[in-house]
Amino acid sequence: MKALAAKIEKIVGKANVSSAPEDLACYAYDAANRNYCPELVVFPQKTEHVAGVMELAHTHGVLVVPRGAGTGMTGGAVAVHGGIVLVMTRFNRILTVDRLNLVAEVEPGVITGRFQEVVEAQGLFYPPDPSSAAYSTLGGNVAECAGGPSAVKYGVTRDYVLGLEVVLPTGEVISTGVSTAKGVVGYDLTRLIVGSEGTLGIITKVVVRLLPLPAVVRTLCAVFDRLEDAAESVSEIMCSGVIPRTVEYMDRAALECTEAYLHVGLPTDAGAMLLIDVDGSPEGADAAAGHIRGICRAKGAREVTIADSEQAAADLWKARKAISPALFRFGPHKINEDIVVPRSRIPEMVGWIDELRKRTGLQMVTFGHAGDGNIHFNIMLDRNDRAVLEKAEKAVEALFRQTIKLGGTLSGEHGVGITKAPYLAMELGEEEIALMKRIKAAFDPKGILNPGKIFADPGGATSLHGR
Repeated sequence: MKALAAKIEKIVGKANVSSAPEDLACYAYDAANRNYCPELVVFPQKTEHVAGVMELAHTHGVLVVPRGAGTGMTGGAVAVHGGIVLVMTRFNRILTVDRLNLVAEVEPGVITGRFQEVVEAQGLFYPPDPSSAAYSTLGGNVAECAGGPSAVKYGVTRDYVLGLEVVLPTGEVISTGVSTAKGVVGYDLTRLIVGSEGTLGIITKVVVRLLPLPAVVRTLCAVFDRLEDAAESVSEIMCSGVIPRTVEYMDRAALECTEAYLHVGLPTDAGAMLLIDVDGSPEGADAAAGHIRGICRAKGAREVTIADSEQAAADLWKARKAISPALFRFGPHKINEDIVVPRSRIPEMVGWIDELRKRTGLQMVTFGHAGDGNIHFNIMLDRNDRAVLEKAEKAVEALFRQTIKLGGTLSGEHGVGITKAPYLAMELGEEEIALMKRIKAAFDPKGILNPGKIFADPGGATSLHGR
């Protein structure tokens, strides 16, 4: 190990390599809260560093796990089998912002929220907005194809990535895609790599498209006594001819725990609350807000308000983004899934979840991006209680089967990683999985890059200790 670490130090510099126990511990987990200690942590700062490390790793068959800010929810950035964690956060420059062509070039370690602030100051708009935008990185967003509330109108990360610079597991450097509005030359390697969870290559540069910044945003808050009425309102809104920027929902449990966490006056006696944004010109946004308000009223909302200031809107969104940390008042551990069903099946899905909650007695909380059918399903529990954990795992499997039955998918934005890998065959057929494995082998013949994610364990690749 020392000999290999010394070679890596020559590539990236001694200050950018660590095997100190405290550093290994810091990079042993991500937001999935699964702990796997790496054997070496490396902090590259330029593409040549990454290429040199990967060429060395390929030669020696050493495992490498690329990592951004560690905000992933499925264990995609942990060293399941040891080896090297390659931390990309020092790739943190915004290289260019081209207002004329609505294109920007950035490094993968740039914080998503910071990038959004920079382009918005120039009258531009980068729509993908995961809840972790304040601390997640663009490279991680690309690797997971992150979404967020605005996806209902503007799409997800893959819809904004025009091109990439990528270091392959062999150490070769490739450029994919274009910097233009159109481009159809050859296979679309860019879209293949976006969402590949760091298993095909390590992203060192991203070219993204931008939009003009909408003139105004109007925020509505609709309170319902019944969750089913809120779900039916979502379906009605999406069929009405008005496309909202966001349609988020919180069930009663989410409202209760968030109010206890923030004390901002959320309606804890309600069955559900919808948080809806519309944007555009002042006249257009006001008309859209009025239209949606009427739909919610007609569907049984007991109260529909439109935020009268930017601060009032920000307070509502603060509550929405506080749900995840607030949930821990219900239990020390969390199982967090992000299923998606067709929008028309949302009422049926939330009704089924409510029955599952009653049947199992488990503490379940649902919230999420109702506008595109993306439901965040949480079970709060103590994992040390084996009986409860076993019941929760069975509930998750039942949830996944119901999701597939309704024509949905097991993940809308969190990816597969290690937590959803056991259920991959529930959604994908043998032929599709076999083809994906062949693609993985073409990019990574020795199976050294982010092993154990999405698919089965690697073949001949080893950790630094030869395990």
